[in-house]
Amino acid sequence: MIALTPFHSQAADTALARRAQEGNRAAFGALYERFKPMVHGILLAHVPYADAEDLMQNVFMLAMQRLPSLRDAEAFGGWLAAITRNLAYDYHRGRKNLVELDGLAEPHSSASRSYEAETALAAIRSLPEAYRETLMLRLVEGMTGPEIAARTGLTPDSVRVNLCRGMKLLRTQLGGDHE
Repeated sequence: MIALTPFHSQAADTALARRAQEGNRAAFGALYERFKPMVHGILLAHVPYADAEDLMQNVFMLAMQRLPSLRDAEAFGGWLAAITRNLAYDYHRGRKNLVELDGLAEPHSSASRSYEAETALAAIRSLPEAYRETLMLRLVEGMTGPEIAARTGLTPDSVRVNLCRGMKLLRTQLGGDHE
């Protein structure tokens, strides 16, 4: 029998979610550690890199506050992914009326990250949402297909199809940029 890593243990995630619902802060801390790559990856699919870290903290604060309303502890990953997406959408709604000033929007961000990374992130963000999120989780956060399925509540087949189709679109897009 193959030993399962923490990413593959749905039963352990469910048990932690139940304990966290009962007020166990250590259990919630363990959920944070297990799910932060998923949350970060979903946020990167929707918001600028510079804002993803702060929003990730907000996601977990909201999740902790709303944990008593979670009806099925087995659905924790999908529930957390929905909170993450909603917070990302709220982020964009709140920024609709903002005017970015040249040079002030993200000071020194390009100096700290390579042009290639920015190009790749932009290319992934331009893909349809289903592909965008699974590709961010796979390519940026380093999660495997089964880990993505276990964390997000998607079926393994859906993740596999999304990764395959998303990679095809991404290759086409990035290949077109260099021709």
